[in-house]
Amino acid sequence: MNNIEFNNPELLWLLILVPLLAFYFYKLNTNRTNSFKISSTDDFNYGLKSKIYPFLDILRLAIISLLIIALSRPQEISNSVRTKTSSGIDIVIAVDISSSMLAQDLKPNRLEALKTVAAEFINDRQNDRIGLVIYAGESYTKTPVTSDKSIIIKSLNDIVFDGIIQDGTAIGMGLATSVNRLKESKAKSKVIILLTDGVNNSGFIDPSTAADLAANYGIKTYTIGLGSNANALAPIALNPDGSFRFGMTKVEIDEELLELIASKTGGLYFRATNNESLQDIYDEINKLEKTDVEEIRYSDAEEKYRFFILISLGLIFVEFTLRKLIFLIRWH
Repeated sequence: MNNIEFNNPELLWLLILVPLLAFYFYKLNTNRTNSFKISSTDDFNYGLKSKIYPFLDILRLAIISLLIIALSRPQEISNSVRTKTSSGIDIVIAVDISSSMLAQDLKPNRLEALKTVAAEFINDRQNDRIGLVIYAGESYTKTPVTSDKSIIIKSLNDIVFDGIIQDGTAIGMGLATSVNRLKESKAKSKVIILLTDGVNNSGFIDPSTAADLAANYGIKTYTIGLGSNANALAPIALNPDGSFRFGMTKVEIDEELLELIASKTGGLYFRATNNESLQDIYDEINKLEKTDVEEIRYSDAEEKYRFFILISLGLIFVEFTLRKLIFLIRWH
């Protein structure tokens, strides 16, 4: 946005003199007119001079006004704002993809609800790098830490329970794999968001040991327990065609373990019992882990006084020419 400002605005007060000078010139012209003695031979000269003198006074007032404005140094100010982002945060989202994530206490099920909320979270973290780890009875890196959000979103949307990895809940292995993805990171802040809907019942890495490892590398871990506080419609067996048979099962989440992991690493534990609370949790984490953005304002001043100087010089030339004309008339 461009604005006109004056570098020496106090000089604009001198413009008050212009109407005073106008009154002075008016009185001077009146006296000059009364003092003329008109003879038959001077009729033409008097008529011409009587018209030129007021015009000369107007020119002089305009010149004075323009010079005062020029001395005040008008400037056109262009303001622009740029944002400078300091080193962002490296985040790994560790997703439990055990068969129990197909439970329908969240709609349409836990896994799909998580994917929807996590996608929104990823899109909000424009200045951060994000990676994706999935685990069940074992774990692996779905996507290394990257700043390309489209890759992360595609990988997230591709997550399904397909039975390729052993079923179960290896919280320790999911956490350890996430730590492995972040331990070499140079980011000022490293964060793991670990989500599970059960208890640790698989894997060869103890979750507490993995939490100590995360703490040693300065990696903060937010843990989320996902599931209602009662029973949930969840897979209980396989049908002959390979599909799941669903039945009501008790929701069991090792909240004590998840709280321990969060406590050891400087994070927080959250419990999501429905879609809304899961969204609230990710919103809260989004607020807690802020990337520093510095706003830098630039101002560019373009001097405009030259325009007024040039007009003043032009008017001075016109006044000088007219005065020479009056001088010549006086002597003819």
